[in-house]
Amino acid sequence: MNTMLQTENHVLEIERSIEQIDIKGQYINLASPIHVSGQLNITELLAQYSEDIAKSHTGLTFQIGVDEAGRGPLLGSVNVAAALLPRAWTGLIEEQPLKDTPLSILTDSKQLSEKKRDILYPLVQQYAIGYVIADIPAAVIDQVNILQATMLGMRLCTEVLLESIAYHLSDMMKNAHQLAIEVLFDGNRCPELNYSSLARLGIKETMIDCQAWVKGDARHTSIAAASILAKVSRDKTMYALDAEHPEYGIAKHKGYPTRAHMEAIDKYGVLAAHRRSFAPVRKALESEC
Repeated sequence: MNTMLQTENHVLEIERSIEQIDIKGQYINLASPIHVSGQLNITELLAQYSEDIAKSHTGLTFQIGVDEAGRGPLLGSVNVAAALLPRAWTGLIEEQPLKDTPLSILTDSKQLSEKKRDILYPLVQQYAIGYVIADIPAAVIDQVNILQATMLGMRLCTEVLLESIAYHLSDMMKNAHQLAIEVLFDGNRCPELNYSSLARLGIKETMIDCQAWVKGDARHTSIAAASILAKVSRDKTMYALDAEHPEYGIAKHKGYPTRAHMEAIDKYGVLAAHRRSFAPVRKALESEC
């Protein structure tokens, strides 16, 4: 299912439920659907990048930051987000491109209090030119392992955002001297994008510069913005699970293997949302047999 709805204020709402994925030419049925959502501010996209294209001697360049949250927990999804900030707000955090902006306190989400993250979350959504959030459920983590699930989320966020951008800049891109896309991934590796699919949208592999940045969420504003989206969106899923299963204390431990969490598993058993491929959960299931 793929839904894109352009509203009156020229904001594209992105909603997808992905049940199959093409990996190196082979379609894989996912154990559970991956939900992808986001927005693209078409008005701002055209306003900020049309000037570049109008100048024949310059190309179209933009930077997307990508980050994840929730690789370590025993419970729930891993959330991944991609963010495209306004041009003037994009750059190294130390150079203070966010000074005197609504996102002035933005940095690595792990360095911010939950209160500040919750303040920033709607602001990033409001002021980003575009963003995408992917929720990779526990069943998919168990199916492909946590590393590959994270890479898959990073890939999907990047491709969905690029697809939306390419569609609305297609006419401009034909006239651009060149197109350069920087995709900055937090961590020490980049996912393998589906370049053949992107090429059909007019985005060639040579146009994309994928970069891996260790602790990139503390270096680049775009990655920091993605880290806020990923972290807070995951926390929201944890609070929803906590409301369904208050005896597990999920609101406090967010699914991480704390003593309280392990004691709850011992006492109440394993939930459907637990990651069965993770050793503590697997051992708990074996002890039930």
